[in-house]
Amino acid sequence: MADVSPRETEEELELLVRTVRSFVDRSLAPHEAAVDEADEIEPALMAKLRQEALSLGLYGYNMPAEIGGPGLSRVAIAAIDEAMGHTSMALGEAIGHLPGSIRFANDAQREWFVGPLMRAETTVAYALTEPDAGSDLNALRTRATRVEGGWRIDGAKHFISHAETADHTIVLAVTDKDASLKQRLGTFIVKRGSPGFTIERRFRKLGWRGYPLSALSFDECFVPDSHVLGEPGNGFAIMMATINNDRLFVACRCVGMAQHLMDLVLPYVRERKTFGKRLGEHQAIQFMLADSDVELQAGRLLCRQAAELADAGHPDTRIAASRAKLYCSEMAGRVADRVLQIFGGAGFMTDLPVERIFRDVRGLRIGEGTSEMQRLQIARNLVG
Repeated sequence: MADVSPRETEEELELLVRTVRSFVDRSLAPHEAAVDEADEIEPALMAKLRQEALSLGLYGYNMPAEIGGPGLSRVAIAAIDEAMGHTSMALGEAIGHLPGSIRFANDAQREWFVGPLMRAETTVAYALTEPDAGSDLNALRTRATRVEGGWRIDGAKHFISHAETADHTIVLAVTDKDASLKQRLGTFIVKRGSPGFTIERRFRKLGWRGYPLSALSFDECFVPDSHVLGEPGNGFAIMMATINNDRLFVACRCVGMAQHLMDLVLPYVRERKTFGKRLGEHQAIQFMLADSDVELQAGRLLCRQAAELADAGHPDTRIAASRAKLYCSEMAGRVADRVLQIFGGAGFMTDLPVERIFRDVRGLRIGEGTSEMQRLQIARNLVG
């Protein structure tokens, strides 16, 4: 087991969450409706919000101290993740949840690549998913071929978050097709505008409006040796450092989204009257609320357990993150459905954020490993 990470007191965690929630309510929530309507967020607005998060000491909150982050425990990071579930996917980017793979940057890369990221001066995308591969890493076709002074990348990626605006994109590619999975991949830092690197299109989506997902292509795109992240062949380990943490990130965000829905519906059922009684006095409504409450609390406990195992360096962290991601992403969908039903026609309209959350939460059963992939991971762990 690894060294135990530092832990904040419960009072410190509460203060941290209050700071994040204040930032969400004061600076992010007022823009949610406009961003959702336009399916766009102005670069100047996002830059302003990132600088505000930086001034609060929140930006890059999930990064360790050795690369300029606050060095928070995973429990504290999970608490922030949940608090950020109270805003939209697009505006949630303002707080700077950065890919774990940047921890593998060497000393030189920490100067020109990581430093500007941590100061919110630049942004980064992570390109893993491919059109014909999905969750099957053995099917990756993007290749990195050794050439003089560096590597040549050829291939395609799709559904890549923020690639069209990111200053750099971390690309996972096959460096040795004959090696085992854990030794065949490499990660490369590709600068925006590099010859041979093309943004092919931006996808239209059911939800996550203002949060761009794009298709990319690489045609003999040259990447110098200075832009190799980690060692060639170590891409699988680098990728897993990002994915396992991001699965817990998604789980915690789903808990936050479900809590936000409950915060919206409870005042409503206390005030709204039908057939001479408040909505909350009808047994059918009470059952929906009770089921949502129990599931929400169960999801929160799964996230807390996974975060505590991560802080302890426990090998079961990977499966605990899969459990949390599977349960919480599906739980939030059920809560969103019930809350929309309780609000009735009002929940179906865009006047309330309920329908946006209903749309947004659906994608979280797919991103960072589908529910089916999580079930496979959990079952394989059980049967050995």
